[in-house]
Amino acid sequence: MRKILFLLLVSIVAPAFSSAEVNIYTSRHYDSDEALYAEFTQETGVKVNIISGKGSALLERLKSEGKNSPADIFFTVDAGNLWKVQKDGLFQSISSEKVLDIVPDNLRGPKNEWTAIAKRARVVFYNPDNVGSDEIKNLTYEGLADEKWKNRVVIRSSSNMYNQSLVASLIANIGIENTENWARKFVGNFARKPQGNDRSQIIAVANGEADIAIANSYYIGIMLSGAAGKEQLQAAKKVKILFPNQKDRGTHINISGAGILKNAPNVKNANLFLEFLVSKRVQKYMVDKSFEYPISEDVLPSPEIVSLGLGFKEDSTSVKKFGELNPEAIRLMDRSGWK
Repeated sequence: MRKILFLLLVSIVAPAFSSAEVNIYTSRHYDSDEALYAEFTQETGVKVNIISGKGSALLERLKSEGKNSPADIFFTVDAGNLWKVQKDGLFQSISSEKVLDIVPDNLRGPKNEWTAIAKRARVVFYNPDNVGSDEIKNLTYEGLADEKWKNRVVIRSSSNMYNQSLVASLIANIGIENTENWARKFVGNFARKPQGNDRSQIIAVANGEADIAIANSYYIGIMLSGAAGKEQLQAAKKVKILFPNQKDRGTHINISGAGILKNAPNVKNANLFLEFLVSKRVQKYMVDKSFEYPISEDVLPSPEIVSLGLGFKEDSTSVKKFGELNPEAIRLMDRSGWK
């Protein structure tokens, strides 16, 4: 009799224990995320278990784990990376009405299988000592193929997902043929062979190695905050930011985002965690630490990002397109000689 009662208690208690956790696979590298997870646990009582690594390695892990995967959420940067997970059929639709009400459709994946958590703009940085205000006025991404920028532009390699998504957005807006023509001329304007990360491009402009850099907006926030050291702070103060395509479609916008995995054992908690991330209070905390742009229009970016200017026009092209057009973007970049 005691054995039967014990088994009954185990069958009741075990589900309650598993429902009090959420398992997150993340390729994000912000130390501030740790505080977020602790705050979520304090607020909800749900324990957060983290597996971190590179996006490609986590994706392979998910595939190998299959139906036995303990993962509830995949949390990463760039819509192209989220698309790769969805392409392999590893996400399920987000059921939270709160998330779907807050996040615009163009910042969500097909069938609502993933959602933006924060936004980042891919912008132009320039050295005002070498680039006149009239020269840079009304600049577009397309305009960077102009011959006047010969040997003046730096950008990281074609293997970088941020650049692949930028090219995918161009394909979505101006077509493959026009984008390929643009890419060939754009590559011809490079001041050096693509190398380094986004901050390396900004530093190159600050040091006079080039006049124009394309990089994600949040990197200048990191540099201006002083978190990356005195040298990068000084470099950041030497450059100015410009939001391209303000006279037409707006500046290219990408995301940090997350989705609930197909075999998630804690779906309810996973939806709850996404609701937590898009809440105004948490959005403000996140963008103050990551220097990204918030999803909510009622939340201001960090002071460092606000100092660069607000109210720029954003390209509303659906971030779904960045993944769908990624293979074509890569082939196009290869044909153009973008290394």
